[in-house]
Amino acid sequence: MWESVFRDLRPGLASSEADLARAEAELGFALPASYRSFATTCGAGRIGGHVRVFTPVPVEPADLVARSHLIAHGVALALDGLRDGDSDEPHRFTVEGDADAELMDRACFFGQTERGDFLFFDVTPGFPEYDIWVLCADLETVHFGGTDLPTFVRGLQGLEILHILGEGEGPLPQTFEGDDAATLAQLGAAAA
Repeated sequence: MWESVFRDLRPGLASSEADLARAEAELGFALPASYRSFATTCGAGRIGGHVRVFTPVPVEPADLVARSHLIAHGVALALDGLRDGDSDEPHRFTVEGDADAELMDRACFFGQTERGDFLFFDVTPGFPEYDIWVLCADLETVHFGGTDLPTFVRGLQGLEILHILGEGEGPLPQTFEGDDAATLAQLGAAAA
């Protein structure tokens, strides 16, 4: 399937079934089928040179569980910093469409753009796929990305990217550049 989404597919460190099972156990929910396929076929790496997708791998800088928790914690800290000191009001997100108010409470972050936008699944129990959303770098704007991972990626490769990532972004190349374990370890060292 992914060979039809990417013209140039260079897989990275792929997730094993054990990696996927570990992630599901630690996160507490089943990973969607399209994401599982991506993790085992494409692995860790970047879509179109701009969007890094985190997958269940034994290298922390690219591991879904580690990155999901880190991003959620960082977003929560940033939102606390944005809150007025005397206000008990929760942070208000500008969410496109008819998403319900609890959308951000169900978020599981699984990727990040080069400019600092965060990709997340709307983890809704009982569904085989979770809608994909993007929390923009402003931590206020939330855009709908797609109903599954192939739809999301195809949207990034076309004019739909304007609705997914907002103004100023052009279609991404139909490439996936994977990272091997050594490259991921270097990324972790550089971030430390």
